[in-house]
Amino acid sequence: MTDFDVIIIGAGAAGLMCAIEAGKRGRRVLVMESAETIAGKIRISGGGRCNFTNKNTGAANFLSENPRFCLSALKRYRPQNFIKLVEKYDIAYHEKKLGQLFCDGKSHQIIDMLLKECEIAGVIVRTSQTVEDVEKQDDGYRLLTAYETLTCQALVIASGGKSIPKMGATGFGYDLARQFDHTIIKPEPALVPFTFQNLQLEKLKSLAGVSTDAVVSLGKKSFAEAILFTHRGLSGPAILQISTYWKTGDEVCINMSPNRDMMEFLKEQRVSQPKQEIHNVLTQRFARRLAQFICDEVGVDGRLADLSNKKLELVADLIHNWRIKPNGTEGFRTAEVTRGGIDTREISSKTFESNKAEGLYFIGEVLDVTGQLGGYNFQWAWASGHAAGQYV
Repeated sequence: MTDFDVIIIGAGAAGLMCAIEAGKRGRRVLVMESAETIAGKIRISGGGRCNFTNKNTGAANFLSENPRFCLSALKRYRPQNFIKLVEKYDIAYHEKKLGQLFCDGKSHQIIDMLLKECEIAGVIVRTSQTVEDVEKQDDGYRLLTAYETLTCQALVIASGGKSIPKMGATGFGYDLARQFDHTIIKPEPALVPFTFQNLQLEKLKSLAGVSTDAVVSLGKKSFAEAILFTHRGLSGPAILQISTYWKTGDEVCINMSPNRDMMEFLKEQRVSQPKQEIHNVLTQRFARRLAQFICDEVGVDGRLADLSNKKLELVADLIHNWRIKPNGTEGFRTAEVTRGGIDTREISSKTFESNKAEGLYFIGEVLDVTGQLGGYNFQWAWASGHAAGQYV
């Protein structure tokens, strides 16, 4: 007889949800977490308030080389299903913007809720458990740890991607997938700040701490949120969003005045206050340091009365069409999620079982499914965990 019906490696959002659903079906479930505490990403999400889902979740909010893979699970477990669970535990929450739902209190409320559901379902959760070896057997899997050998009928990998290694993220899931001949789409940092080098970095350092609303575009993708200048380069929600789609060498376009035609504004100001210096006029729209940066970038300054339309156009064009080419990103150290992962064309979209090894399942961030910023990655975790939990 095996020790457990199901062993789940990874006590994050996806792993815990899968455990709860499998436990409800009477399965003997063990969840193993390599870190000392569970659900690290839940704990730090949303500034400690956990952006636990997004009401507007749909396939368009995810990036994958197999874009239709996520549809089945997302349709079977919708944001409303998780909201119902949150409300069952009387956890107060609010919608911040764009369908993003946050706890009114702290993120530990979501963790406590999941642990209580695990307890009710008879799930065993163990921390500081590192799996050193996995072997396929006729009736399931054999797992070796530093302390013991365990067996199970179904093995679920919910170990996440490589983002935020200080919280224990490793390439374990990818290594195990390769062991069973799965294809790995190169993991890359996503939802991550951009970095710059040399002259461009020196210019941007003077703006560290300045933020402004903008529309950031790359190809057909664009996001309208704030950008934040940092001592390394650029961050903020709009930058994090576009970083998921960015590849080395890509040029990013930033419109720092999406709701106001700046050429029209500058012409109006030239008539109403011709003696004003242009960098002072721009402070009506931007922080003083950013206003001066704009003027310096195009080499235009002086009184509005002395500036031709051509010079005003240079200023307006930079504001509406500032093109930058990042040197790179801050990497997995600060990336919120991982782009790429296990090729979902080798995974059942219904059960999340591997088509390479019977009884082996992959869920959550370890798969090549990456959500946009704003609660989408948690909804993917809930949905994929819930789906697999019906079958393991």
